[in-house]
Amino acid sequence: MPKWIDHIVVRVKDLDATLKDYETKLGMKASKGPEDQPHLGLRAAILPLGDGGRFIELAEPLGDGAIAKSLAKFGEGVHLVALAVDDLKVAAAEMKGNGARVIETQGQVFIHPADGHGVLYQLIERK
Repeated sequence: MPKWIDHIVVRVKDLDATLKDYETKLGMKASKGPEDQPHLGLRAAILPLGDGGRFIELAEPLGDGAIAKSLAKFGEGVHLVALAVDDLKVAAAEMKGNGARVIETQGQVFIHPADGHGVLYQLIERK
């Protein structure tokens, strides 16, 4: 069972320009990044939200990964919402048992957007 929203990933075309907008217009500053993450096919920056460890991640594609494909298909916007769970394996098994299409890749767990009514969810283990 999800406990809270851990973070939101926003896909963007130009990370540097987006960071300037977020800082100038929204008053949000990156605590980490921009940083290339080639293994995930993206360049990202983290914008903290309060003191609870929650954040917004801005992600610009590097190559042909999931961010690039979603950006080409849907444009800029929310890429995914990450939900905190107590135990990743238990939560994934429970959701699978309930009929959700669970996507497990590179040690990460996602719920297919069709089962989230258009929203891609990621499950994140947080104690």
